[in-house]
Amino acid sequence: MFPILFLAAFASQAVAAPAASNTTVRNWLYTSQIDNKTLDLLDRPDIEGVQALYSWKSLEPQQDEYDFSRINHDLELVQAKGKRLWVQLQDRTFSIDSNPVPKYLHAPIYNNGSVPQCDGSNCDTHFQIVGWVAAQWNEHVRQRFQALLKAMSTELDGRIYGMNLAETSIIPEENKNNFTHLGYFDGELDNAAYAASVFHESYVVQYVNFWPCEPEDTHNYFVKSFDFFAKHGVGIGGPDLIPYKAGQEDNSYPFLHEYRNKVPISVIAVQEPDLSEINPYTHKKFTRQEFTDYAVEKLGSQIIFWTEGAHWLN
Repeated sequence: MFPILFLAAFASQAVAAPAASNTTVRNWLYTSQIDNKTLDLLDRPDIEGVQALYSWKSLEPQQDEYDFSRINHDLELVQAKGKRLWVQLQDRTFSIDSNPVPKYLHAPIYNNGSVPQCDGSNCDTHFQIVGWVAAQWNEHVRQRFQALLKAMSTELDGRIYGMNLAETSIIPEENKNNFTHLGYFDGELDNAAYAASVFHESYVVQYVNFWPCEPEDTHNYFVKSFDFFAKHGVGIGGPDLIPYKAGQEDNSYPFLHEYRNKVPISVIAVQEPDLSEINPYTHKKFTRQEFTDYAVEKLGSQIIFWTEGAHWLN
């Protein structure tokens, strides 16, 4: 089913608000870069660690030359606080000025290494570039990405608490750059399984929110992917905690709930835009407790990565 490199009840519950949770979720910070504010927040006893972002390009400035100095420096700072570090590996961006892949990949054999992506509901008729995504459907790109994963595991396995691959939702230009939905789907699973095979002590998580061209899951990509993650020891999670959001509850949220006890770990992030979302039951912005109750009761999340802008942190 996956001819690729490495491998050669919720819907009804979503109507009502969950009861207040008695389960303790572990609170972490989420940041693009660890700075003094991050370190100050790590002094809080209710914060277990921090998830920080690192781009592929920053970790492999030249082919086969890896630079993990920033991760190691951040690890020292975080451990000095008695806390833990989680790495989010970015091979896609939502900034036109930020291309996440190394320059050596900008060659025809790699489909330029990365391709433009759009965001929003009008991309079919008005494709406006908002960022870049690594061409993981290209086996040569995947070979290079998996070489990075191997090098990271050699240096960091057991030292970082976990590592996650970026969200699955992308909108590249159709019929260009050899992109196919199946090729992308298989490539994402291949990378996730490979990562889990080389990281033996640190958690590996795949963020899943949407699959391209799957608004109604017509190809059963969600079932296939979550079955795959459970089989290969890949944790699950998502980039946005937005309780009761139809777009989320119609896509990955039911599967985060269903597979919560079938995978090594389940996590979720509260990013800055999520803080502005309105609770349809209270008609107010979500409180910390409402975010937490939904994450625990509806999704089965064990860790919440909170943006440093969360009100309860300030």
